[in-house]
Amino acid sequence: MTVNKIEVRNVYKVFGNREKAVLAMIRAGKSKDQVLAETGCVVGINDISLSIRAGEVFVIMGLSGSGKSTLVRHLNRLIDPSSGQILVDGEDILDYDMPALRHFRRHKISMVFQNFGLLPHRNVLDNVAYGLKVRGESVAQCQQRALHWICVVGLQGYEQVFIHQLSGGMRQRVGLARALATDTDIILMDEAFSALDPLIRAEMQDQLLELQRTLQKTIVFITHDLDEALRIGNRIAVLKDGQLIQVGSPQEILQAPADDYVGRFVQRRRTSA
Repeated sequence: MTVNKIEVRNVYKVFGNREKAVLAMIRAGKSKDQVLAETGCVVGINDISLSIRAGEVFVIMGLSGSGKSTLVRHLNRLIDPSSGQILVDGEDILDYDMPALRHFRRHKISMVFQNFGLLPHRNVLDNVAYGLKVRGESVAQCQQRALHWICVVGLQGYEQVFIHQLSGGMRQRVGLARALATDTDIILMDEAFSALDPLIRAEMQDQLLELQRTLQKTIVFITHDLDEALRIGNRIAVLKDGQLIQVGSPQEILQAPADDYVGRFVQRRRTSA
């Protein structure tokens, strides 16, 4: 039986001070552009519902402004929705108080950012161990786990090197090692490889897939690149203007795009192939 790790149910997000009025406008059929023109509010997410299975790499893709990064930040409550539910292992995380939310973020979910999100005044070892230290693990445990994952991502020998001394690809490996060290069930990756050169980006994709074969984490991966989505995703969700356009396997996205928007992604790939 397929088990859903994450369920997003009818989630809306409005940025602005007229949430209730805007929600009524959206539900009455107003477009994102109409809402912006009439209220000055931005519709970030518009009635999105989807399920993410345990152990899959679920890719969320779309152009800039599609809502993909806004959506992923709902999954660890960096952003709270204007309306809707977000369930993880059957629990609505919107019901969590601050102690429960801190426990959730420290033990169940971790995040790898596009801009690495590393601490520049600390070395590689301290950066990788940071999440464990915040969680209250012993010094010995922090160091042991950090050293293990530094080795796994190919940075052995760089433990005492500071972040500003590393290349972009190496910094991204530090970010990945930090997320893996906390051993959370869920890893969110927001455009994690987008800032990398093409060859380094391909290497990081390969490493992620190799690790996933062993770890079987639930990975939510954000990208604007169809090739990357097709390469790493078990399933792909395509967003446009805050709305969910299509969810499917890579083959389904390629062979049966839901509309012209998805079709243009596919066409560009065929043209460049």
